[in-house]
Amino acid sequence: MRWTIKAKPKQEDITALAQALKVEDIVAELLLQRGISTYEKAKTFFRPQLSDLHDPFLMKDMDIAVERIEKAIANNENILVFGDYDVDGTTSVALVSSYLLSYYPNVATYIPDRYAEGYGVSYMGIDFAEDNDFTLIITLDCGVKAIDKVAYAKEKGIDFIICDHHRPGKELPKAVAVLDAKRDDCNYPYDELCGCGVGFKLIQALAVNNNQTIDDLIPYLDLVATAIGADIVPITGENRVLAYYGLKVINSKPRTGFQAIIAQTKKQKLTITDVVFVIAPRINAAGRMKHGQHAVNLLTETNIAQAEKFANEIEKYNLDRKNLDKEITKQALQQIIDNGEEEKFTSVVYKDSWHKGVIGIVASRLTETYYRPTLVFTKSGEKLAASARSVKGFDVYNALEASSEFIEQFGGHKYAAGLTLLESQYDAFKTKFEEVVSKTINPNLLTPEISVDSRIEFADVTLKLMRIIRQFEPFGPGNMTPVFMAENLIDSGYAKGVGADESHLKCCISQNLSTTNGTKINAIGFGLGNKLTTVKKDSFSAVFSIDENDWQGNISLQLKIRDIK
Repeated sequence: MRWTIKAKPKQEDITALAQALKVEDIVAELLLQRGISTYEKAKTFFRPQLSDLHDPFLMKDMDIAVERIEKAIANNENILVFGDYDVDGTTSVALVSSYLLSYYPNVATYIPDRYAEGYGVSYMGIDFAEDNDFTLIITLDCGVKAIDKVAYAKEKGIDFIICDHHRPGKELPKAVAVLDAKRDDCNYPYDELCGCGVGFKLIQALAVNNNQTIDDLIPYLDLVATAIGADIVPITGENRVLAYYGLKVINSKPRTGFQAIIAQTKKQKLTITDVVFVIAPRINAAGRMKHGQHAVNLLTETNIAQAEKFANEIEKYNLDRKNLDKEITKQALQQIIDNGEEEKFTSVVYKDSWHKGVIGIVASRLTETYYRPTLVFTKSGEKLAASARSVKGFDVYNALEASSEFIEQFGGHKYAAGLTLLESQYDAFKTKFEEVVSKTINPNLLTPEISVDSRIEFADVTLKLMRIIRQFEPFGPGNMTPVFMAENLIDSGYAKGVGADESHLKCCISQNLSTTNGTKINAIGFGLGNKLTTVKKDSFSAVFSIDENDWQGNISLQLKIRDIK
């Protein structure tokens, strides 16, 4: 692992903020690193308020979107709420459809089939709308590049309102309204909303005309918080407010579908990490293994018995997904070894029988193992389809663009993308992609990086500091869990490997400094069992986050070690 220590803010800035907030220097340093430099900004950060949310009508086309929906309701039109099959898409569809259905009955939902229709707006979906007399389609988490499809729908007398958060192309679809803060001509103050966040802004605008306040919309925030966590958007600005209140809803009064999922997980209080690794994979499993509509059905169900039935089905899909991705990952790793490709700059693997719904997860697993840009291909109809994943700091989208002579279609962003190509082009593409990456990647990026917020001494690692850090939650991009580095550490003699295969490290450590007063702190290092000899031999350095250990109601400090040298 590469340890990269962030630049320390100026001491005078640290001192000024520490005095203004009456906190220790280390807390002021962490806040300054997150762009929080004043008392007012700190107040907003620590005490998010729903009143901090922006006026939805600041978003380009919002007034037109609201007007068209109200016209549809006045004319008794049928409205189809259309979204992608992943977590952001299905939560968005559940959000907007359930809000509209709370006061207007002629609303239905549509999630495209991952295999028959692929990502985004589909001709099949538009034909479905025509056959069932829908005259307005509201898309969520997709549509901003669906120029031909929106034109096709227009010929059939079907209007589109697009709610998206992806970067538009040079031309926008000829929809009635395009709600996307990433539009060049949109001056909305925050452009990092996820698809469900844009959907929330739409219902926030509709609520104004329904004489509702923001408090009336709080029950919908469990969906928004889930999408924010799953879509890995920055947890800053509006996203922080929405995630903060959404987690409160999840932990106090979640919708029936979430109650059914949470009951299966046996979790007491969920953090954003639990949302990402416990709730989101289950919602995603429906679209991966069967159909995304199953997730929408669960998230909009109000009868607990029926919700439990849906949740049981989705739990089975998730179990199938886990078994499949484990088996395919094993096969893919073996393929890399058999082909003698362990030392290459890229991992590109293919088998025609691999399940299309899990190749993205497999790509992530391979990236964890070999830490290099990765593509996992499978057969999809007459073509090959792939999921791409990258390493921190390397733009895989640009690398695909440079290899596009062999690609039929591709899309995505810096760290994750998807593509299709003809089977006859696979070998040529694989060679070209390796060539492009080998020439453009900084070799340092092929070693995983741990970003360290600050050096710290054990004397400053206290329960008080841990309690303040807990108030930094919810964590995520733009506000990651603070990571510290400490040097001259020594084991108290109790270090041991733990877990079934002793792959984890458990120890009690102190710092060999006169200032620490012999402070000893328990520590756990998941996956660091191989560092046992390093810890036992002599003094060492470690990077860690500060955690708590709750044993029979007694709360004590615990370090969660990320790496040891």
